[in-house]
Amino acid sequence: MAEPVRSAEIEPSSSDMRLVIAASSAGTIFEWFDFFIYGTLAALIGKAFFPADNVTLQLLLVWAGFAIGFGFRPLGAVLFGFLGDRLGRKYTFLVTVTLMGVATAGVGLVPSAATIGYAAPVLVILLRILQGLALGGEYGGAAIYVAEHAPPGRRGWYTSFIQSSVVGGFVLSLIVVLLCRTLIPPAAFDAWGWRVPFLLSLFLLAISLWMRLKLSESPVFQAMKAAGETSANPFVESFTYPGNAKRIFVALFGVAVGLTLIWYTAFFSSLSFLKGPMRLDGTRAELLVGIGGLISMGFYLIWGRISDRIGRKKPLLWANMLILLLLFPIFWGLGALSNPGLAAAAKSAPVVISGSDCSYDPFSGKQTTQCGKMLEDLTASGVPYELREADQLSVTAGGSALQLEGYPWDDGKARKAQLQSQLASSGYDFTPVKPSLGASLLIIGLLCSLGMLSAMNYGPVAALLAEMFPPRIRYSSMSIPYHLGAGYFGGFLPLIAAYIVAKTGNPYSGLWYTWVFTAVALVVAWWGLPDGPPRDFSDDAG
Repeated sequence: MAEPVRSAEIEPSSSDMRLVIAASSAGTIFEWFDFFIYGTLAALIGKAFFPADNVTLQLLLVWAGFAIGFGFRPLGAVLFGFLGDRLGRKYTFLVTVTLMGVATAGVGLVPSAATIGYAAPVLVILLRILQGLALGGEYGGAAIYVAEHAPPGRRGWYTSFIQSSVVGGFVLSLIVVLLCRTLIPPAAFDAWGWRVPFLLSLFLLAISLWMRLKLSESPVFQAMKAAGETSANPFVESFTYPGNAKRIFVALFGVAVGLTLIWYTAFFSSLSFLKGPMRLDGTRAELLVGIGGLISMGFYLIWGRISDRIGRKKPLLWANMLILLLLFPIFWGLGALSNPGLAAAAKSAPVVISGSDCSYDPFSGKQTTQCGKMLEDLTASGVPYELREADQLSVTAGGSALQLEGYPWDDGKARKAQLQSQLASSGYDFTPVKPSLGASLLIIGLLCSLGMLSAMNYGPVAALLAEMFPPRIRYSSMSIPYHLGAGYFGGFLPLIAAYIVAKTGNPYSGLWYTWVFTAVALVVAWWGLPDGPPRDFSDDAG
């Protein structure tokens, strides 16, 4: 027998619905801004809190801190999912947004490692853990709150504002960083100005709390509470409710894994790719990705609304199939447009390293072999290379041997400078690149195509997950698989992709991580998601 989903006596009015969407979306934007500002300022955070001679290691440590926040999202989903199903949706996500705002401001107040030593990265990681816990409760609360207010025929449309707000948080982080870079002199921004976006979280927290305190409890939860039908232990019941184990499996591997990998590839991987291997000017890269993200926000609303008509399953499957076909071509296009000189140099003067002990450990603070040091410098410089076995170390660019006699092997900065100087004679240009207007517009177009693929997958998801699970355990059942997928598969994407690139020397090789798990998501979603038009949860429908 299906559970009651709504009480007609407490049906929200149109004005109430507008407040529900506005307050939930604004809070989601602010909370994701808080979380994403860390990734947007990754390079400066690395210098402040994770100093290392190995530039690649420094970046990996920053992304490890990024991943740790995601790693604690499932625990936050369990904790706040339990509270949301027991105590209510509204007050739970008031707690999550407060925790997020305070933790984010805390990152901006932590002294640098130069001042307090190893205590600095420890404090930053602890604050990232608090952020992860908060985010684990935020998304499920906001998405379910809107879904349980929305009429069934418009649930995809209304909840798509929450999905679009996730992109909004990312775009807001870029806008704030760009404004700070504009208003604060470069030297001052590198020294202390990067902390300003973190401290701004306190102001955004105040706005979010003011808006959310105006909200009433979800009508579905009110009806369940009045009828005495709330769950005694939502976490346990999420795995014991008939058919729920399969639904959680499908939500995890068929929905959450695919959507989160596509999302982070579309926005974070593209930004890291442009600023890193393609050597775009940092401000220009942030501007291009920010414009692409801003335009893409509308795509989430479009696909949420389309899913109300054609069902939730079709857009997810279409997006997964298209990403398998287009992921590599889109990034090849980004590379060719953003830095055509690098692409031409890599083609006309490919770098080949020959040696007998050419092992490279990106997680090592100092490479033990000369070949390892050379691989470290090439990776940090964004230069692709081919590795060959040989008795003696040699490096060639377009067949011309690089001079290794008198090479400053023990001085990382001098070594990297000499390598780049020698490669410059083979056509490699290591100055920051600023693409032409035409190339910039084409780059934005490719970024928008990634945003469209993400929107097809992500736009209908809040409605889909809300409809998959029974209301009495919906907060927990929806949050657990979503944050397992987003936390462990999506959150570790920058770290794993960066490691793959560092090991292979190919700036595109990290995309295989997204490609493989998107293929898994396609198969599981095809098998496990229900066909047909959207419908409320019922035990008969499973």
